[in-house]
Amino acid sequence: MTTIEKTAFGQLDADKRLQNPVFKEPTKKPGRFGFRGEIALKFSPSIADEARPPEIVAAQAIAAAEESKAGIAFLTCYLLSFAYLEALMEALRGTLVAGGKYFLFCNNIDLSKRYQVNYEGVSFYVLPIDEATVYNEALELFQIDRNELKKLDTAGKIDRLADAAQQYASAFPEISYEEGVALMGPVRDPGANRPV
Repeated sequence: MTTIEKTAFGQLDADKRLQNPVFKEPTKKPGRFGFRGEIALKFSPSIADEARPPEIVAAQAIAAAEESKAGIAFLTCYLLSFAYLEALMEALRGTLVAGGKYFLFCNNIDLSKRYQVNYEGVSFYVLPIDEATVYNEALELFQIDRNELKKLDTAGKIDRLADAAQQYASAFPEISYEEGVALMGPVRDPGANRPV
């Protein structure tokens, strides 16, 4: 049976970066381990051993890694700011690898734009998010019919997304991290204009 220690998630788990898991166990596909939850990117300073929430997180993360393979094979998540890509790379250095499929939905990217960013040899798809969830955005991006997922449990859904990500081959305009920081807009309040 695949255990987290045998995958690229092992060190992240040991470092307490895998937080608030909705799912953190083997998937249906042999040798694959899945995670759904939050990834702590920057920890808050701890005072007198008090556990405090992280300063920066990759929220709504869905990821998969294969046993005995270097790196996370698939990751999609929500970043409040595109600039947090730097913190993401710092926190996950060594687990994000060339050839992995990584999709970042950012709060402050123009809703009409999509980019590809190569950061230290790792390629990221950078997309806007429009009040939907990462899960729903990913289904739309990969053109997965929701009806075919209704009978699947969380493990099956992660497998379906991870497999679709591996087949994804669209190309977007390439920009550098620095260009992305210059292009990004202000962070929108995710709670604004919502009914109370």
